[in-house]
Amino acid sequence: MMILTPVDSIRAYQDELTAIRRDIHAHPELGFQENRTSRLVADYLQKWGIEVHRGIAKTGVVGLVTGQQSGAGIGLRADMDCLPMTETNSFPHRSTHAGRMHACGHDGHTAMLLGAARYLAETRRFAGTAVLIFQPAEEGGGGAEAMIKEGLFERFPVDAVYALHNNPSLPPGVIAVQPGPVEAAADEFELVVNGRGGHAAIPHTAIDPVLAAGHIITALQSIVSRNMHPLDAGVVTVASMQSSQTTASNVIPASVRMIGTARSFTAAARDLLEQRIGDIAANIAAAFGASVEYVYRRGYPATVNHREQALFAATVADSLIGADKVIRDNPLTMGAEDFSYMLQASPGAYIYLGQGGAEASDISACDLHNDRYDFNDNVTALGAGMLASLVEQSLPLNRS
Repeated sequence: MMILTPVDSIRAYQDELTAIRRDIHAHPELGFQENRTSRLVADYLQKWGIEVHRGIAKTGVVGLVTGQQSGAGIGLRADMDCLPMTETNSFPHRSTHAGRMHACGHDGHTAMLLGAARYLAETRRFAGTAVLIFQPAEEGGGGAEAMIKEGLFERFPVDAVYALHNNPSLPPGVIAVQPGPVEAAADEFELVVNGRGGHAAIPHTAIDPVLAAGHIITALQSIVSRNMHPLDAGVVTVASMQSSQTTASNVIPASVRMIGTARSFTAAARDLLEQRIGDIAANIAAAFGASVEYVYRRGYPATVNHREQALFAATVADSLIGADKVIRDNPLTMGAEDFSYMLQASPGAYIYLGQGGAEASDISACDLHNDRYDFNDNVTALGAGMLASLVEQSLPLNRS
């Protein structure tokens, strides 16, 4: 007798999950504005007999599925928001809202968690509670932190929490998970170099902030190469520069404003970046007779998987797809993820699901946050089955 895995069972309603996913894709909503999406989620959960809690962090939804026996709680999280981008795809389920697009696969994440929810509600082959977390505002809004501050884990206690994110750089059918850091802390900085404006033909009468800014930009690149430990990873990028005047070629401006991002994986590296950016900018500006206003804003912390839960998730993946398709040493990414807040509040792991689409040899390939991106519906059943299996294998029934 052949024993079906959760993946096999969920494939039976793959078409319905695909329709749900494409409907969400066609109607993208920005962070904390996911009203239609959260209604859709809640309606499906209720349809499947799942207890629903709405309005956590404005548009967040939590579903509770109780198993056949009592036990602990396991959290599963999916993000629901889109990006403020204009989609250039032409397929029928493309975005119907200009300037809004599901370019990061959150539509797929929501559909996969709904698939896991339906399976768990129909089978309930576990001892405890599956806490299904449909989160708003991952794309810069800090929806995870907002849900935690509103008492998410006090109201719905969990022993561990997991999230699954699609990865176009990995082939379909592959899962990657490992202990330790997996995504970076994402901080922003702003530097305003104040000089003294003047005539471009007589620069000795002015204090040129453009010249000082140029030297600052170059020197900031020395932080990672000369101040950080060679085995640590970090990025300092000045992403934009604007002077106080942009129309005249014969005017030295009074000031230059620069904004950028700093990425790191450890608390020590984060502190170092903040300190050194300010020190280098201030001292170089002073060398040119200018001054600097400096603001450093800390964003999402690094996403750091807990060892026990990450190794457990890899074992669960082994049972579904075989160890040869489970990657335990995936390269770190300098992208950021607000699931990091949940991992600070609870043990857990952030897992990558390969979906293909970003192959370097394919000129039409695209990765996340691309205006031609689309989630690969062929991996929905595997993703949903992985989420469901995390619950079943974390909370096994007491057969005695």
